[in-house]
Amino acid sequence: MAADKQNEAKVSPVDENKENLPDGGLGLEILQIIKESQQQHGLRHGDYQRYRGYCSRRLRRLRKTLGFKMGNRHKYIGKKVTVEILSDNRYLLLVLMEAERAWSYAMQLKQEANTEPRKRFHLLARLRKAAKHSEKLEKLCESPRVDAKTKLEAQAYTAYLSGMVEFELQEWKRAMEAFNKCKTIYEKLASAFTEELAVLYRQRVDEISPNIRYCAYNIGILLDIIDSFRTKQAATMSEVEWRGRTVPVKIDKARVFLLGLADNEAAIAQATNEETKEHLYETLLAECRDTIQAVREELKSEAKQRERSSDTDSGKVSNLQFLHSYLTYIKLCTLVKRNESMAQTLHAKLKETQSDENKRGPRPQDLIRLYDIILQSLAELSTLQGLEDDHTFQKEVSLKMLVYKAYRCFFIAQSYVLVKKWSEALVLYERVLKYAKEVQSKAKSLNNRLKDLPDIQELIAEVNAEKYSLQAAAILDTDETAEVPSQQLVKDNMPLCDRLEAFRLDPSLVGKQPNLVQFPPDFQPIPCKPLFFDLALNHVTFPPLDEKVEQKGKGGLTGYIKGIFGFGS
Repeated sequence: MAADKQNEAKVSPVDENKENLPDGGLGLEILQIIKESQQQHGLRHGDYQRYRGYCSRRLRRLRKTLGFKMGNRHKYIGKKVTVEILSDNRYLLLVLMEAERAWSYAMQLKQEANTEPRKRFHLLARLRKAAKHSEKLEKLCESPRVDAKTKLEAQAYTAYLSGMVEFELQEWKRAMEAFNKCKTIYEKLASAFTEELAVLYRQRVDEISPNIRYCAYNIGILLDIIDSFRTKQAATMSEVEWRGRTVPVKIDKARVFLLGLADNEAAIAQATNEETKEHLYETLLAECRDTIQAVREELKSEAKQRERSSDTDSGKVSNLQFLHSYLTYIKLCTLVKRNESMAQTLHAKLKETQSDENKRGPRPQDLIRLYDIILQSLAELSTLQGLEDDHTFQKEVSLKMLVYKAYRCFFIAQSYVLVKKWSEALVLYERVLKYAKEVQSKAKSLNNRLKDLPDIQELIAEVNAEKYSLQAAAILDTDETAEVPSQQLVKDNMPLCDRLEAFRLDPSLVGKQPNLVQFPPDFQPIPCKPLFFDLALNHVTFPPLDEKVEQKGKGGLTGYIKGIFGFGS
């Protein structure tokens, strides 16, 4: 223990130099710090307990130095390292040491779990804790105060610990993805920095390469098991039901394809990345084409047998032909879904503003081509053999065609708007509304079967908004005023405020001197200001003064004398 503390005292200045603040922001040599710490504190001999003790002591020193204590010896007060307090790179080191402590404890429990299997549960909990701390470190490194190299190292460290968790849980596919991400980042870093750091990065790549190979090996075994299971299921699968008719399936390739169809569709539904989804669609379509080809070859041999036999029944579609129609239906529906997914992605990009003017973005013409392919696929659906008399199916297909015709017409109108052909675009918008009304009137009886179609109500709202924008753009476009009908271009001297109830295109309104109101306004007669006279005195009633006058008369000489000498006061 004393030797450990002496080593820590020697190593600390070196580590502090690696944690200094670079010119570009906060920086931390994550891999170099943990590798040197592990080699100097027990991991050279596989002593994970000693390394865990070192991580705990270093955490205590860091908290004391930063004044980031968790309360006192009497009371615990939890604190979290946040982006707001990230003024020193030692805060990043604090989180890194927490992750290393949890990881070293997990590795210690892994050694002990060989004799005590119950400790495996504790091992998984510690590994998850380490991965959680690494994710916290990665989020802190997303701050603009942290330099780019530290961000990449934090991402690689998080991917490594996440891969370790999935590896222990035997989730081979997710573990392999995490390890591959970690390997890619370290390989890029090794090619970008000095040879001393490149050696460390390559060593970490060499460490995780066996794990990647082991994951790939286990994934291959699982795939072989799944394939063998599907083959066994295919041997027991004898028939399929579609459109109210049960058809026997005797071709092995068709059995395997139909058994894996649900899994493929589920994988496409769960895919979040557009490239992954496109790859899954292409794989499914390729398998479907191969299966159709196998059924077509069987159809040829069946046709030859019919020609040889005298008993030919041309009225009813054979089971093999109906199976061919079913597989063709799957292929065409998959094509429609793939093109619709691509159209939705392009439509979302079309709404976004292009930041780079030199880069070519999506155009309405690209979407028109996709909807043309969709309509072509739907037209082929309506001609499938065995479904000519299925009126419900034909109604469904015709309604789908109306929906996609409406969307195709909408984007044709958008292309006309780009070239400022306002009248053509307006006519096409009206055609879109016409298609939408037909869909709404016909879709009542087929509501439950058309849930996967695009929302026609949303299209109607978008068309109405585009129509108003189109009318405003047509008014503001002065270059097109010569094409406006002459009956709408009526010029008069009446200002705009006096003719608001009548719509007329007046080019002067968008000029420099628009005639909006008459200024200055004309004089108007108003009532004269009234004269005021003081007539109130004629209507005022004064109080009677008779009593006071009589008292003054009755006093006589005596009253006069009293008044002089003050006796009466």
